[in-house]
Amino acid sequence: MIKALYAGTFDPLTIGHLDVIERSAKLVDELTVLIADNILKKTTFTLDERMDMLSKVLKKYPNIKIDYTNGLVVNYAAKHNIKIMFRGLRNFQDYEYEYSLSKYNLNINNNVETILLFPSSDTHFVSSSAIKELVFFDADISLYIPKEIIDIVTTRLSQKK
Repeated sequence: MIKALYAGTFDPLTIGHLDVIERSAKLVDELTVLIADNILKKTTFTLDERMDMLSKVLKKYPNIKIDYTNGLVVNYAAKHNIKIMFRGLRNFQDYEYEYSLSKYNLNINNNVETILLFPSSDTHFVSSSAIKELVFFDADISLYIPKEIIDIVTTRLSQKK
């Protein structure tokens, strides 16, 4: 069985994330979508809210499971016998970050390989932080967020005003 994971903060989940998730799930027997703490990011949505959003959107995919870690993703992978980590690569800034991260991960555990996926052309510019800004200014986000969670995202982010 080929197992892989795709990790992120998913604060909130976007169509860019979903694009990488769907494409990754086609390549493996089991994909873990892993909510991971990032000490450099302050999240807007709670862990439970992010788990709920992922569950609503991903329930139709039988080979996807959802989990959480507050540790290093590469350690989670090793602990769960996962040999592949998928990452999305939108632009040059992502490349620099992902390249460095992949080297750290290989030094920690060289049995876990990172595979980079380029986003579809219609999702390469979408980011969670842009979604937050759009909601703040009452712009339509329906092109950038899975339809199952638009109300959750707009309601929660509108409370932050």
